[in-house]
Amino acid sequence: MVAKKITRTLLTVLVICLLLCGTAAGFYFGLSYVLSQSARFEALEQQSKEAEADGDKMINASTPGAIEVYVPRSSDTSDIAELLKDKGLIENVFLFNILSKFNGFDSAYVAGTHYVLPDMSYDEIMFLLSQNPESVTITFQEGLTYKQVKALLKVKGVNFDEAIMDSMVNNPVNFLDYEFITKIDIKEGRDWLLQGYLYPDTYEFDVNTDEETILRTFLNNTERKLADEYFERAEKQGYTMDEIITLASIIQIEAGNTLEMCDISSVFYNRLSRDKYLESCATVNYLRVEMGMDPVLYPTPEDYTFDDPYNTYNYGDLPPGPICSPGDDAIRAALWPSNTNYLYFCYDGDNGSLFASSLAQHDRNIIAGQKAYAARQE
Repeated sequence: MVAKKITRTLLTVLVICLLLCGTAAGFYFGLSYVLSQSARFEALEQQSKEAEADGDKMINASTPGAIEVYVPRSSDTSDIAELLKDKGLIENVFLFNILSKFNGFDSAYVAGTHYVLPDMSYDEIMFLLSQNPESVTITFQEGLTYKQVKALLKVKGVNFDEAIMDSMVNNPVNFLDYEFITKIDIKEGRDWLLQGYLYPDTYEFDVNTDEETILRTFLNNTERKLADEYFERAEKQGYTMDEIITLASIIQIEAGNTLEMCDISSVFYNRLSRDKYLESCATVNYLRVEMGMDPVLYPTPEDYTFDDPYNTYNYGDLPPGPICSPGDDAIRAALWPSNTNYLYFCYDGDNGSLFASSLAQHDRNIIAGQKAYAARQE
């Protein structure tokens, strides 16, 4: 009986010792893992900072063997794990989910385009997917048409479906949460309903962003820039904000510099109040470009005969919509024109315009401008 008690006691002590040893070993290995993990993350963080200091990513599209991983918006850890498994970057979805929680990466992943290497550990992949995605910074100058905006996005490496974007621009039902979009005048013959509202500025885009996100990036900025006072002033001038944007787009193209925009605006206001014909070469050149021709400094008589509502020589009032994206100076000029009796302006041969109140003076200005331009070409 005593022997059994001793045996039972010894077994109990042995089990306790084994449990203590197991706990100690688990603690040791767990601590070692955490310490080594911290060291790995610190090394990755350092590599990432060094790469960004050189204006690059630690791993990018040009890195040999790099695999592109696009994380869609609203993806959770399970979605990302499945995506990685489909690409052959991980083998165990369950393990990725567990390690993601253990390492504190859940909800830290950033939507967008990332690049990883096939031999990377789960930890390293998690780290990279939590960094800022691959993106490009693009500056859109004032005066670009929608087609020119699309072309610049493509040239800079942004991947998107043009047909989908065209559909969204022509039928902006996805963007009715912007009040200024709901007030766009849908007139017969209007090109690209959102043209004029893709605000010129510098933007950063993920290289694989979707079409709606691209357009919302522009429209968010437009919403910020169109101040309440602009709408109030437009109403006071007897125009909708959409008509002001249309007029501003013409001023944007016509003006050689921002200082003369208000005077050019006054010319158009004076013409609209007189015989309603803007007679703007900018609208004629817009049609030339839309038809695949180059813009010209002095349109030919044939150009003025285009049978299109954008031809402001043949059609009175404002054209159906904006011909480009105007900047703030042009918008303000359309809202606050100078007080003049000018009815005409022409190119001065350098970087500005010559203004006139009579046709005779305008004809003399044209000759003077052409001579000045010819002299600059010699």
